[in-house]
Amino acid sequence: MPAAERMTVAMPTGMAETLRQIVTTGRYVSTSETVRDRVGSRDAELRDLEALQAAITASLDRVPGIPADEVFAELHDRYAASS
Repeated sequence: MPAAERMTVAMPTGMAETLRQIVTTGRYVSTSETVRDRVGSRDAELRDLEALQAAITASLDRVPGIPADEVFAELHDRYAASS
């Protein structure tokens, strides 16, 4: 394991209890291991989200947009025709 830095974290009582309960299940051997795993997982989720956002932005940039005034004019005409 890479070098570790010791730190103290303050959290609500309920969150601390949840953390202790997770350890008692045996999935993790310590609260520190639990926190490291969850922070690492969250970091990976954020990287995936950033990649997804970049892909969506790139996709939207390839699609020509329609000016809002044209959209509203067409909606106005359709609404007027149906009335």
